[in-house]
Amino acid sequence: MMHAPAAEPASHWVASWGAAQQIPEPANELAAEYWRDGSIRQVLHLTLGGKQFRVRISNAYGTAPLMLDAASVMVASAGAPRALTFDGRSSVMIPAGAEYYSDAVNMTLKPAADVAVSLYFKEAPARQTGHPGARATTFLAKGNRVNDAAWDDAAKVTRWYALSDVEVLAPRKVGALVAIGDSITDGYGVPADTNTRWPDVLAARLRDNGLALGVVNAGIGGGRMLRDGLGPNLVARFERDVLSRAGVTHALVLAGVNDLGGQHRNTPDTQADRQQLLADLKLAHRQLAERARAHGICLIGATVTPYVGSDYYHPEPENEADRQQLNQWIRTSGVFDAVADFDAALRDPARPDRIKPVYDSGDHLHPSLAGYRALAETVPLAALRKQCGAAK
Repeated sequence: MMHAPAAEPASHWVASWGAAQQIPEPANELAAEYWRDGSIRQVLHLTLGGKQFRVRISNAYGTAPLMLDAASVMVASAGAPRALTFDGRSSVMIPAGAEYYSDAVNMTLKPAADVAVSLYFKEAPARQTGHPGARATTFLAKGNRVNDAAWDDAAKVTRWYALSDVEVLAPRKVGALVAIGDSITDGYGVPADTNTRWPDVLAARLRDNGLALGVVNAGIGGGRMLRDGLGPNLVARFERDVLSRAGVTHALVLAGVNDLGGQHRNTPDTQADRQQLLADLKLAHRQLAERARAHGICLIGATVTPYVGSDYYHPEPENEADRQQLNQWIRTSGVFDAVADFDAALRDPARPDRIKPVYDSGDHLHPSLAGYRALAETVPLAALRKQCGAAK
């Protein structure tokens, strides 16, 4: 006897905010005193709204279980904290290497809402998991303060810890875009609490155009496609940061500056080495596209932005030629479902190997705020309206 297929639920969980996790380097670790009998309040700028949401707590790089002793959530500008629970309990043990969802919270959140998540720990983790490039203020207080609305005496840092996602319950047709890349995606140079990274500006553009799509920033400063840097290489983290996130329908990959520049800066950079690096970068992009498509995710390839004049990488003509070759391949290979030509958006027409002055932060490597806005305007909206690949 044949049974009719079960109807798909009318709603599903979709990522509204997220951050790429890494092991904080010593300068970005949170001192043990702030964890021990300490509360951490972190403000997260959502993209999608909804009537229910949940938070994903991360112990991805922990070497021992992470004990979270209490947690709460509140709209950052108003209201009182609401308890975050796990199977109805206020505390939870998250195994080493794992991430856990909170129970769903019934609270209406508007698109672009700022949510404050407060976590209380009795002890410091064996190894921390976090995201140093938060560019948002995190508040630190002694004792269990998760139920206090105001933390007037709090210390402050601009880093996130142990938080990987906020998901909202959204209609089945609503998806999310993950922007994965390096410091240009992570928002280097953006003032804290302004939400002016290019993915933030893109999220606002989508709302203005009536396109309901979550936007998750999975940039890591110093990140490379092929080799670990301050965080894991992009190919290795693609599973956690793109494929396993809830409701992802699109991803945009912007990587290559640190691969090309790093080899040029740190090795003899022979012709053979350069050709091998280009071949490896192309293969990596192909692998990402295949993996994305198998999960029903459209992959948008972004061209690598100019960086001649950079004091950090000191690129020479051969290095610039490699960037041009990689970009031409991204534009014409057909590997991607769409292309965002970030190189064309930022380059100076008079000197196309450099960032246009108005779009240059001053280091000739990272965009200015106007440059970040230009990147957001370059992402093709038509590509974000279509579906790709296999059914999820």
